[in-house]
Amino acid sequence: MSSGLSVTERTFRDPEGSLYRDGDRILREIHPRYSASVLDWLSSPLARRWVREGRMAPTTILDSEAAQPALLEHERIFFPTYPWEWTPSQWVEAAELTLDLCEEALGEGFILKDATPLNILFCGQRAMFVDVLSFERRDPTCPLWIAYAQFVRTFLLPLCAYAHLGWPLSATQQRRDGYEPADLAPFLPFIRRWRRPLLSLVTLPLLLDNRSGSEYRRPLVCGEAAAFAVRHLLRSTRRSLRALAPSVRPSRWSRYMETACHYDSADHEAKQKFVRRTLSAIRPVHVLDVGANTGIYSRIAAENGANVVAWDSDVQATELNWQNARREGLSIIAVVADFARPTPAVGWRNRESASLLDRSRGQFDCVMMLGILHHLLIADQIPLAAIVEQLKEISTRWVICEWIPQGDSQFDQLCRGRHELYAHLSEDYFIQTVSKSFGICCREQLSNGRSLWLLERIQ
Repeated sequence: MSSGLSVTERTFRDPEGSLYRDGDRILREIHPRYSASVLDWLSSPLARRWVREGRMAPTTILDSEAAQPALLEHERIFFPTYPWEWTPSQWVEAAELTLDLCEEALGEGFILKDATPLNILFCGQRAMFVDVLSFERRDPTCPLWIAYAQFVRTFLLPLCAYAHLGWPLSATQQRRDGYEPADLAPFLPFIRRWRRPLLSLVTLPLLLDNRSGSEYRRPLVCGEAAAFAVRHLLRSTRRSLRALAPSVRPSRWSRYMETACHYDSADHEAKQKFVRRTLSAIRPVHVLDVGANTGIYSRIAAENGANVVAWDSDVQATELNWQNARREGLSIIAVVADFARPTPAVGWRNRESASLLDRSRGQFDCVMMLGILHHLLIADQIPLAAIVEQLKEISTRWVICEWIPQGDSQFDQLCRGRHELYAHLSEDYFIQTVSKSFGICCREQLSNGRSLWLLERIQ
């Protein structure tokens, strides 16, 4: 598990306890009133099995004295991501894990009381549940899943908005508690609102909304009927989720490797050989692939034994990267992220969710920037010296990058007739600038005029 909190910053929203970071350690303090139930859950055979299977964060009990706060330590997850940085399929994967765990817990006398995407982190391509305070002993006479409304708001309605309205999932960054049916209804065509799953997720809740102010009484039924009702709700919820699972849509960049006319097959092969040879020589442990696209080079790094984090601002390209990594079982965390516009810190005092750069600083012994540098220099108009300075903050040692010269078709296209503004971007200027922070280890020329570089950080 991981967190962007400092030792002096604690989470405060959970009434049962708080999470904080002490150096590289992730600690959780449980208030005395709730310690027994939390420890009961952690010691259960089911929780232990989920940890062995990699579906729940490993947790060590450090202190559990009677009438005192219990202290837990969670295993640190290398690179935490947030739901607003996920692809649609990652959202579905996280939702399916949530439903799976809730259903399995039901059979062991527990229930999931907190069902939000913020309870999930990705370890490579695998989703992991990290909030051990979210399970409790279930009242066998209660036929309700109390967390259902939260699951709909935070999982299903954002997927509805993405699938039916085209709203980006990244917009949930400002919607910690998700969407309400009334947020979507005015934008949905009338007929579509009466079709499943929107009928049960948007239309009927709005029609019944006038009853929300009446006195609430929890229904009590016999144990067998109550369990049946909860299981039926979970099955129905799973059907709604599957109906919202989006197919991969084509985008400008999702077929880049097949349509890039400025590369022929020999250039592609030479570039991949350079990257594979270089990674085999330097043997990095943690690799950041900036502008990863569909993950050709991310997979080369993962196959070489590295833990890879792959950033790309194109949702569909990142979706394909994650799906390929999942299918092949590779240690790649695919993130919808833009190097030029990194995800900011959000939440109370901007301290609940760490920024992308705070999570990245000094975390990677190799950063790859292949086919992205000219976009940052020209399209985003970021000075080369500033890019190099940012790379120096993120990489502890190596950078593998590609230089695109003037006269390259993509360079000229990005200039849009403003070539005089970028006349200084020569290879000599590149060498002069990067040499202030990185040593040049090797260079390889491609037949299309582009060049590949291995740089080593000057300590």
